[in-house]
Amino acid sequence: MTTPSAAPAALYGNPGPGEPYDGATSPSVLNRPLYGASFGQSISRFFKNYATFSGRASRSEYWMLTLFMVIVSVVFGVLIGIVTATAGVTEDGTAELPGSAIALIVVLSLFGLATLVPSIALQWRRLHDVNLAGPFFFLSLIPSVGSLIVLILSLLPPKPEGRRFDK
Repeated sequence: MTTPSAAPAALYGNPGPGEPYDGATSPSVLNRPLYGASFGQSISRFFKNYATFSGRASRSEYWMLTLFMVIVSVVFGVLIGIVTATAGVTEDGTAELPGSAIALIVVLSLFGLATLVPSIALQWRRLHDVNLAGPFFFLSLIPSVGSLIVLILSLLPPKPEGRRFDK
């Protein structure tokens, strides 16, 4: 019986560091997944691979970046909530949205727009690391269950066969 780590070199390329998955030897190598990436390394690699849909991304790269995005969203959400909660009420009884809350909403929206393409590219590369084609990302557009399916696929371990997606 052949194990996945014994994939023929002719088919998937020569094995390298991080065997059997052929990962990056250092954080500066952007064309290979960095297994065991730290929080800072994940964020750096995310912005350096801004719109790169080829190659692979490790679970640590993906989940550390997801943590970063959640932290940014929560911080902005709390700030918007605090600013809105301390806002005054007009004489007719309606709440007034202060300019600082609007500014925070605009900044959060711009951050979301600026990270939309690289987030899709990171998910695409994560799917490559589990040896799935990037267009599986579009499953997330299925109402109710699509995002859950893509989430489960993102949890899968890397597969050596995913090297076929490398540049």
